[in-house]
Amino acid sequence: MQQRFLTIADHVQRQLGAGEGFVLSFAGESSSFVRFNKGAIRQPGEVDQSSIELSLLRGQRQAQGSCTLTGQPSEDRRRVDAMLAVLRAQIDMVPEDPHLLVAERDDATTDIATGELRPARDVAELVATEARERNVDLVGILAQGPVHRGFASHHGQRSWFSAESFHLDWSLYLRADKAIKRSYTGTRWRDDAFRSRLDDAAGMLEPLGRPARKLAPGAYRVLLAPAAMLEFVQLLSWGGFGKRALETRSTALLDLAEGRRALAPIVSLREDTAAGVAPAFNDRGFQRPDRVRLIDRGAHAGSLISPRSARQYGVATNGASSEESPESVVMDGGDLPTDDALAALGTGVWMGNSWYLNYSDKPRGRITGMTRFATFWVEDGQVVAPLDAMRFDESLYHMLGDGLVALTREQDTMLDGDTYFRRATGSATLPGALVDGFRFTL
Repeated sequence: MQQRFLTIADHVQRQLGAGEGFVLSFAGESSSFVRFNKGAIRQPGEVDQSSIELSLLRGQRQAQGSCTLTGQPSEDRRRVDAMLAVLRAQIDMVPEDPHLLVAERDDATTDIATGELRPARDVAELVATEARERNVDLVGILAQGPVHRGFASHHGQRSWFSAESFHLDWSLYLRADKAIKRSYTGTRWRDDAFRSRLDDAAGMLEPLGRPARKLAPGAYRVLLAPAAMLEFVQLLSWGGFGKRALETRSTALLDLAEGRRALAPIVSLREDTAAGVAPAFNDRGFQRPDRVRLIDRGAHAGSLISPRSARQYGVATNGASSEESPESVVMDGGDLPTDDALAALGTGVWMGNSWYLNYSDKPRGRITGMTRFATFWVEDGQVVAPLDAMRFDESLYHMLGDGLVALTREQDTMLDGDTYFRRATGSATLPGALVDGFRFTL
């Protein structure tokens, strides 16, 4: 894959005419996919693919295109030449881009993160065997293998990144709409770690089968698992931490950024590229620092700044993507041991997952969403009954502010399972949260 990238980048460089430049982003993967249903292997397959996005530059103008590569050098050169011809025909017709900014580096870097993966066949057989031994109806998907990213420019920069990872996402189905959802993700597969997670999920099937309880609307004490917290952080990541959103006053954290509101002092959140599985460069060639603090002890600490925002607002970029969303987000853990979390909850709601989140009042940081899968009523630290699906409407300034009782000491690292077009490289490392007065509306 790296040779494929370098060959194409060097070919584009040789085709440049007077006054022309380029930036090129490469994405590739060699992935194994396995689908499971009723605890059995249903659809195994392999995907080997690569593609490029190419911007032809002339002064402050740029024309952009993309194509899939075949891995056959002559055919790939033909595709690139055809795309260059189209871009040359377009570039004089597009306006100048006043915010165009490209890294002016001429170095070559290689970052290869080798994981410890078992062959997909062995993992699939293990999953099926363990599900059969527990007599559970497991449905899910395994995706694993190396993911590759590359960047090249006419300045001579050649940056390469590869990382091996796996993502096993599954549910244990009981009946009707009753299921326990879990995942196991990472870069080092461990049989015992998977068995432990499977046992934990299987142990919840008995209480899930009890008669469901329906709660009246109101405020309840709630324990949110890391997987439930993930949905809140992902929604907040869509424009919440970017420089552009801050300058246009469209961030849900505007009151925090301008000092009118604060979160709890135990809340600290950062973009931690060094701890993730995403490349340390963006699609304009700028390096990302190991860490960018976004929230520090409850206060706004910084923004993700793309090259375009850097040029537009006269600040330095920190290598953020054009979306200015964190790709390797980490929230610090607290002091509550996970094993003691149900006891600390006492009586209230244990929310294993949250779904369909959106803003109900974005300027005030209010979020609405639904419970789904593995949401239980707990009394005196003991699971009593499953709960019917409920809608909540809650302010970030309450659930992570004056309503936040504790964060779990242990965090869960969850890799992005998105496989649209290609496997994603995002990740989130989050604790669970114990919240007083979490409001359910129906």
